Amino acid sequence: MDAEHTQILRKPEWLKIKLPKGTSFVGVKNIVHGKKLHTICQSGNCPNLGECWGAGTATFMILGNICTRSCKFCSVPSGRPEKPNLSEPADIAQSVLEMGLKHCVLTSVDRDDLSDGGALIWAETIKAIRKINPDITIEALVPDFMYKKKSLDIIVEAHPEIVSHNLETVKRLTPTVRSVATYERSLSVLKYFSMTGLLTKSGIMVGIGESDEEIFQTVDDLLDAGCRIMTIGQYLQPTKNNIPVMRYVHPDLFAMYKETGLSKGFAVVESAPLVRSSYHAEKHLFVKNL
Repeated sequence: MDAEHTQILRKPEWLKIKLPKGTSFVGVKNIVHGKKLHTICQSGNCPNLGECWGAGTATFMILGNICTRSCKFCSVPSGRPEKPNLSEPADIAQSVLEMGLKHCVLTSVDRDDLSDGGALIWAETIKAIRKINPDITIEALVPDFMYKKKSLDIIVEAHPEIVSHNLETVKRLTPTVRSVATYERSLSVLKYFSMTGLLTKSGIMVGIGESDEEIFQTVDDLLDAGCRIMTIGQYLQPTKNNIPVMRYVHPDLFAMYKETGLSKGFAVVESAPLVRSSYHAEKHLFVKNL
C-alpha cells in the first residue's frame, strides 16, 4: 500500500458526514460520559456518530477501551487492558433504560488476556440489560474468542437476537490488516453460532486493495458459514497511523455489491459508503421471523 499514492486521494462528495446536533445527541453524550462508558462510535471514529447519537442510539463497547490486538485499520488503543469493571453490566443496563432503547447493540475490544476472552462479562451484560429492560432486543458484535468453544457457548446461552462477528476484509488482505485474527477462524466462529440457530451477521470494509472478485468470494464464504445479514462500507483512515485508503468506491458499485449479495442468498445486505456494522441494526430484526 503506497502512502504517496493515497496522499492525492480526496474524499468525494458522497462521503459527506452529518454533523452532531439536537437534544437526543446531547442526551446520549451526557449519559455515556456521565457513567464513563465506552462506545465504538467514539473509539472507532465512526462517521455516523452524529446521525446515530442524534437519533438517540449508540453502540456500547464493553470490557474497557484498550484492545489486546492492534489491527491496522482500527483506531481503538492497543496495549495491556485494566481488569474488567464489574459494575459495567449494571451501568450499561441503566444507560439503555435512560436512553429508552428498544434495540441495543453491544461490542467489545479483544481481551486475549482473559481466559474466556471476556465471555462471562458479555453474558452478565446481556442479562443485566434484559433484567431492567425486559422488552429489549440485543445484537452482540463479538470478537472471535480465539475460537474457544466454551466461550462461544457462553454467548449462545445468553442468546442475543443477533450475533455478529466481522470478517473486516477479504481473505488475501486479512494477514496484513488484522492482528491475530484469521479469515478461517472468523468463518468458523460464524458457522458455530449459525449451527446453534442464532441469527448471524458479518461485515467487511472496502477500499484497501481488494478486488470485486474477492468481495464476491467473501460473500460466498459468509453464506457457506450460515450468515444471513451482511454489511459493506467504505474504509476511512481514522488516523495517520492506520493503513491508507487505496480507493473510494462509488455508490453505484456499493449498489451492485448489495444486489449480488441478495441474489446469492443473503436476507439483508447493507451496502453503502457510510455503512458500518451497527448502522440501522434495529431494521435487521425482521430476518429472525422469516
